[in-house]
Amino acid sequence: MSQKKSKIQKSKDELEASFVFPVKLSQQHKKEAALLLAEARKKRRQEASDKDKLISGLLSLRFQLEDYINGNTFNPDLSFGYFLSEYVSLLEKKRKVFAEEISIDETLLSQLINLKRDPPDYVTVRLELHSNRAIPADYWYRLVEKRREHFIRTDKSIRKKEKQFVQNKLNVHIS
Repeated sequence: MSQKKSKIQKSKDELEASFVFPVKLSQQHKKEAALLLAEARKKRRQEASDKDKLISGLLSLRFQLEDYINGNTFNPDLSFGYFLSEYVSLLEKKRKVFAEEISIDETLLSQLINLKRDPPDYVTVRLELHSNRAIPADYWYRLVEKRREHFIRTDKSIRKKEKQFVQNKLNVHIS
């Protein structure tokens, strides 16, 4: 609908209510507004139920995970172990209890968190099921693949090592 039609069909009060007009605030007013907003957010967080906090935390973790796996950059700090540790912390459970809930040994959980071992496929599926599909198995899997992809792209020593096994390489260059 064009703005002319919009103005004709709405009263002055409706128009005023439907638009937000920019207001210039002084530094003092900006600080006061920021404090009021912070207080309102704090109050809202305190009033939130445990279930609401869990949902909020899961969504935050999922969005952070999505952003990372869909992005083009590799960050060694954002590993499978990091996100798994964050997930367990979010649940506010001891590692032993969580390991029992997904039927794995606590040692395996520790190895996964500390990046001593890559997760078997069944672990990624169990994580999906445990989160009630809030974080899909393929997200967990893609975290591992992102690390492996970075390794393949950047590790020059593997190319030197494997070069001896290649014969009759193509005599063409494609850029």
